[in-house]
This record gives sequence, C-alpha cells and structure tokens, in this order.
Amino acid sequence: MPVRTSSATWEGNLEDGHGSMRVGSGAYEGPYSFRSRFKHGDGTNPEELIAAAHAGCFSMALAADLTQAGYAPRRIQTQANVHLDRSGDGFAITNIDLQTEAKVPGLEDAAFRDYAEKTKANCPVSKALTAIKIHLTARLKKGG
Repeated sequence: MPVRTSSATWEGNLEDGHGSMRVGSGAYEGPYSFRSRFKHGDGTNPEELIAAAHAGCFSMALAADLTQAGYAPRRIQTQANVHLDRSGDGFAITNIDLQTEAKVPGLEDAAFRDYAEKTKANCPVSKALTAIKIHLTARLKKGG
C-alpha cells in the first residue's frame, strides 16, 4: 500500500504568522493562519482537512460495506464537524460529529444505521481518531 504524504510550512509567530499546506498529490495547496484556525479568516486549517479526510474515508468505507452486504448504494454524502476547544493551556480536538445520508435501494432504516455504526468502528480514519468521541447520525433517504 502506498504511503500518503502532505506538508506544511509556517512563517512567523503564532498570531501574526502564516503558513501553507499541500497534499502530496497536488490536489490541494493553500494558506492557513491563526485567523483561519481559531477565528473565521480566509484559508483552511488542520481540523478542516481532518474533517474532509474523515468524511471521505467514511463515505467510501460505507459504500464498500454496503456493497459487500449485497446492496448497491446510489449516493452517500457525509459531513464531518471537527470540534476544536480550549484544553488546559492549549487546544484539543474534543469530538467529531459525522452526519451521513444515503440512497440505498432495498435497505431499511434500522439496517442502514447498523451498517453505518459498523463502518464508523472500522473506517481507517475513525480508527486513527479513537482518542476522541465520534458521534454518528445516519439517515437513509427515501426513494432509493
């Protein structure tokens, strides 16, 4: 399996400095700053990138789990909300809210929620983030 790489550069002090992050594939490169991380400034931040990674991994893993169980998902959409809060003298990611909804013909709501919970436990990014609470809301959209 390939090793995935990303990089970041920071210049200056914490509040007045600035940086850039780049994913190894080149699909994304952009700025980040104190304002984009701790306030509402332009640019991205590590937590937003973790959220994107978690949402993408979970959606793909859920598609795999459903397909393996004999269901053909038409669409899975997941949003991950990463919470960064004060902790002691610094900050910590305290929890992640995953909200997923899918169109899956022939699947009942309760079974979908069970598959989603199993996926949450086995998604590689979820596994990497076991130090924090991950709350899942799973909804099956009608109309398959």
